[in-house]
Amino acid sequence: MLEESFQDQGSVKHCHGCGTDNEKGLRIKSYWDGDEGLCTWQPQPHHCGGSGDIVNGGIIATLIDCHSLNLAIAHAYRAEGRPIDSSPKISYVTANLNVSYLRPTPIDKSLQLRAKIVKLEGRKASVRCTLSADGQLCATGEVVGVRVARK
Repeated sequence: MLEESFQDQGSVKHCHGCGTDNEKGLRIKSYWDGDEGLCTWQPQPHHCGGSGDIVNGGIIATLIDCHSLNLAIAHAYRAEGRPIDSSPKISYVTANLNVSYLRPTPIDKSLQLRAKIVKLEGRKASVRCTLSADGQLCATGEVVGVRVARK
């Protein structure tokens, strides 16, 4: 993609799932696709769950959480007509995360996450997210993020 990811623009720097400065993190990259957020991520063998051929459920939850909140952050900056990471900083934290695991997620396939903001109310952003592998829907998530002040 030609544009920089939300994370590379400075949306989140230290988070395990999405922080660019976290060398041991998942380092997902989220991009605009119309009004939705799109992320493609490749699991590694150490991201396995109960067997070596599927992705750990906690990793899946982290992917959904981080991708969804990065969309909320990028959306807020876009709505205010300013670049990501400009001052004052915009940040969202997870208030609620609900993940439905629909089928085992294969570890040897590239994963695609697609998120959409479904409701904005005050400081809250409600986001729906899907996680697919090879065109098969593996998990869905609903995330409520709350906007907080950040230094």
